[in-house]
Amino acid sequence: MAKPLIARIQAREILDSRGNPTLEVDCYLSNGIMGRASVPSGASVGSFEALELRDRDPARYFGKGVLKAIANIHEIIAPRLIGMDATDQFRIDQTLIEIDGTKNKSKLGANAILGVSLAVCRAAAVCAGLPIYRLLGGAGTRLIPTPFLNIINGGMHAPNNLDIQEYMIVPAGLPNFREAIRAAAEIYFALKKILEEKNKPTYVGDEGGMAPDFADNEEPLSIIMQAIEHAGYHPGEQIYLAIDVAASSLYQDNAYIFMNPTRRTISAQELIELYTAWIQKYPIISIEDGLAEEDWDGWHELTAALGNRVQLIGDDIFVTNIERLKKGIQQGAANAVLVKPTQIGTVSETLDCMKLAMENGYRAIVSHRSGETDDHFIADLAVAANCGQIKTGAPCRGERTAKYNRLIRIEEEDHLPYAGLKTLMR
Repeated sequence: MAKPLIARIQAREILDSRGNPTLEVDCYLSNGIMGRASVPSGASVGSFEALELRDRDPARYFGKGVLKAIANIHEIIAPRLIGMDATDQFRIDQTLIEIDGTKNKSKLGANAILGVSLAVCRAAAVCAGLPIYRLLGGAGTRLIPTPFLNIINGGMHAPNNLDIQEYMIVPAGLPNFREAIRAAAEIYFALKKILEEKNKPTYVGDEGGMAPDFADNEEPLSIIMQAIEHAGYHPGEQIYLAIDVAASSLYQDNAYIFMNPTRRTISAQELIELYTAWIQKYPIISIEDGLAEEDWDGWHELTAALGNRVQLIGDDIFVTNIERLKKGIQQGAANAVLVKPTQIGTVSETLDCMKLAMENGYRAIVSHRSGETDDHFIADLAVAANCGQIKTGAPCRGERTAKYNRLIRIEEEDHLPYAGLKTLMR
């Protein structure tokens, strides 16, 4: 049988969930098969992420257009990839890396590179008659991931007064993914009712979580506990809590500036003490970006203090980058890595980062971005890697529910067991 060769690559500008332009890429093969992928975009972006190329032309989309990235695909990337075997993902990705030639994908743009990498992967899966999770994961695929659902938004994801960026529920104590999502949706609507009774607005932030003002940064935890119970579930048994502090956005002059309820400066040690108090009071099972991306000493202290009690996820500090993750492993910083393909730029590098993490006892959590599309690639990625965890927003808004709905279908089609607490408990 003839190899499926790349025949044509076509890119276009589409809109993400925030109304900003982003890339969509089609990869056509020699046998007529086509794979399509789109690239999300983040608002809370780590300094060490691969570069997302924007046009910076104020006359179009206030400078956020991606025509330069599209031109790079058509004029530079496509001519090099045409004729290559679409099933050789590693070689495709290595070629993309070599064409760019920079550490942070700044020549071609990580969005251009990732769009092509994803589209080739999807075309190869269609050609093989396999779902993406089987193409990438093979026979070793065996888990449906536990979802982290952001039901209250703050920080850079919402126009409210919360310093902390995400308050999540984790339905890890349910028997399967279908029931976990049902529980999450019921808690979400119970939360909405409670907020309405408190005369708080229930508009939503970028990731679908509700985003009113609160008295302080702890009040959302208390209200979520009420919502869990009002929906008929048991906190700490069926439903757990998680937070994404996004501490890099609060970091100034080796300290952390919090504004709610009043402006105050907090040291890393004081933050660790705050997290310790919250863990004792609430069933918090995971803390993401509890300290800033360059506060390595603080991360070491945080991990030593709480690493045997909760999951400590590094996002900005690791940015899905193997070299930064290696440094974290050596220094004892965090015990988990957040995985975003947009941060590194190719499917292969994303998988390599997850492999390194899990081989060294770190957990891996596949994540969306705040500016999403309806592409559900990351749902397949989480299943393929057997990481057992996925974070993709509230059970609200189509670009978020597209990933959850995909996992419902995978669970039904392949009868894979639900990860639940398996990858969360130490």
